[in-house]
Amino acid sequence: MSSTTTDKPMDSDNVIVDDKYNIEAAEILANEAQHLPITEAAPLYEQLLTLFPTAAKYWKQYVEAHMAVNNDDATKQLFSRCLLNCLQIPLWRCYIRFIRKVNEKKGIEGQEETRKAFDFMLSYLGADIASGPVWMEYITFLKTLPAQNTQEESQRMTAVRKVYQKAIVTPTHHIEQLWKDYENFENSVSRQLAKGLLSEYQPKYNSARAVYRERKKYVDEIDWNMLAVPPSGSYKEELQWMVWKRLLAFEKGNPQRIDSASSNKRIIFTYEQCLMYLYHYPDIWYDYATWHAKTGSIDAAVKVFQRALKALPDSEMLRYAYAELEESRGAIQSAKKIYESLLGDGVNTTALAHIQVAHNVFEAGLKRFMHEPVYILEYADFLTRLNDDRNIRALFERALSSLPPEESVEVWKRFTHFEQTYGDLASMLKVEQRRKEALSRTGEEGPSALEGSLQDVVSRYTFMDLWPCSSNDLDHLARQEWLAKNINKKMEKSALPNGPGSVDKVSTGLMSNSNVSAKVVYPDISKMVIYDPRQKSGMEILPSTTASSNLSNPIVSIVGGGTTNAFDEILKATPPALVAFLASLPAVEGPSPDVDIVLSICLQSDIPAGYTGKSGTSPAQLSGGPAPSLSDVSGSSKAHPILSGSSFKPTRDRQSGKRKDLDRQEDDETVTVQSQPLPRDVFRIRQIQKARGGTTSQTGSASYGSALSGDLSGSTG
Repeated sequence: MSSTTTDKPMDSDNVIVDDKYNIEAAEILANEAQHLPITEAAPLYEQLLTLFPTAAKYWKQYVEAHMAVNNDDATKQLFSRCLLNCLQIPLWRCYIRFIRKVNEKKGIEGQEETRKAFDFMLSYLGADIASGPVWMEYITFLKTLPAQNTQEESQRMTAVRKVYQKAIVTPTHHIEQLWKDYENFENSVSRQLAKGLLSEYQPKYNSARAVYRERKKYVDEIDWNMLAVPPSGSYKEELQWMVWKRLLAFEKGNPQRIDSASSNKRIIFTYEQCLMYLYHYPDIWYDYATWHAKTGSIDAAVKVFQRALKALPDSEMLRYAYAELEESRGAIQSAKKIYESLLGDGVNTTALAHIQVAHNVFEAGLKRFMHEPVYILEYADFLTRLNDDRNIRALFERALSSLPPEESVEVWKRFTHFEQTYGDLASMLKVEQRRKEALSRTGEEGPSALEGSLQDVVSRYTFMDLWPCSSNDLDHLARQEWLAKNINKKMEKSALPNGPGSVDKVSTGLMSNSNVSAKVVYPDISKMVIYDPRQKSGMEILPSTTASSNLSNPIVSIVGGGTTNAFDEILKATPPALVAFLASLPAVEGPSPDVDIVLSICLQSDIPAGYTGKSGTSPAQLSGGPAPSLSDVSGSSKAHPILSGSSFKPTRDRQSGKRKDLDRQEDDETVTVQSQPLPRDVFRIRQIQKARGGTTSQTGSASYGSALSGDLSGSTG
């Protein structure tokens, strides 16, 4: 092999080392391995599969490379490593092909081995929506088995019938074809017997076909070529998470109304397939384990947690959840070992791990103030300081029995917090479930909130600003809760929040102990309009007809210049010293100063508390004129579209003593700001002078608004 070919995998390898979950680099490496001898390709495949252990396409590529050179032992070993973790039809059909090849010359013994391989495959993948060809292949194989006498012929027909009857009640892409084949098969054996059997299985087939059509809607949205990578918050990843969650919810509803054992088997299969793609998502592992526990399969739940910690060894959340499971079933020593594993060698352990060994001792009291009723919550705080646990619980029970559900939200939160802080595991889980059931009826939490989630575990094991997960995990869980609430809505890419902090973490309960508010206030975009470049600064005094529509929003009223009431109210609330200062500002020719800097200097100056304005100018006069329009404030005209370009009818001047010229110009729709008389409002004088100065900026600063109202601070451009 040339040196150039040898160096190329090294380059690919370097890319993966820098970003080991780089999908593009992985594809390059896999493609490179296909063109190498198996002895040289094997290390590359091993490297890929160490990073992507559930990548069925790489396993298939790997085993086919061994099969091509008849490395049967190596092929068997690879299948034993990958089949149960990669429930994908193409990989398993490759397995059947290999089994048939190695057994084709072994006669009856080989046929029996092949039959067992088919049964083995269908026991795991028979419920797959794409398993139709496998059922057909198995039936064809059974039909070709030799029959030496009538008894063997009868046994063969019975075996074929059983497989058909399983296939026609399995919702697959080929269910209709399988039903037709089954009808032909039964009629070819006995028309009299066929009539009874077909009438018996017709309703079951109809039910399976209806479920297939529903399931197909979910399955069609799944990306079966997606590689399992840690969640990055990308749109594609979140879309796939939502698709899998919807499919799991669909299967848990048992739409085919089959027996619970068969339904549970189908749910397990769906979880296992989901983990092929969401392998690095701790919430999926947690959901899978807790589902097993709820169905009574504690041992299965333990095995899922063990697999989860192997997949995500650094996940403290999963360790705490695993410890809870062991403690809940009385396995105290096992729970203790899990806590000790969190402590490790004492070098890399976290402060949180030490606290959670005895978190009931260190957990802070109930500090968060709840909205209603205040007395109950304050009383609960008092009892907490006395360590009177019995009476605290009695108080909560008494309050919750008398409060209507919609007013009990904060009390439930405090009760839950108390149990998480001072209760044992049983009381904690009981109160959490009661709270979910109560709030699900008020609309505070949807029906999906009745299921346990990984957020509950995070909440239980959070101490002050210490979290059992990274900030990325917090963001991921918060975003997932948002997605879960909107999971049944048709989502567009632009509708999904992007990036950390885009989800209100306060609503998730993850930030309940943090001193930093994560509340994000978004602007009201319902009144935003398209920017019109024809508008010119200093010339946009909106028609008075907009006043009535703006009265409901004082801020819009102020900016739009439609009414004076809101502006008057703001001026009334403005300190007299600030009013005096604003009234005394001179008209500025040329570039305007940075008002924020001027105000900051004035705030440090010794301005008297009383009114110190010029004689003849009072706050009443200052507020008596019309509210400044958006152009008066900043020169920006983005609040309303201008239908007639840069000139239109001005707002009537309501001040006494207006000039006669203005009276003559009221009905002239081409009157501009420059043709109006100078008003007595010094702010307006100043802004009109700026406009006459020829400025063409469309995005002036409205920083001075901070002197009038905090709602106006910042740029309006």
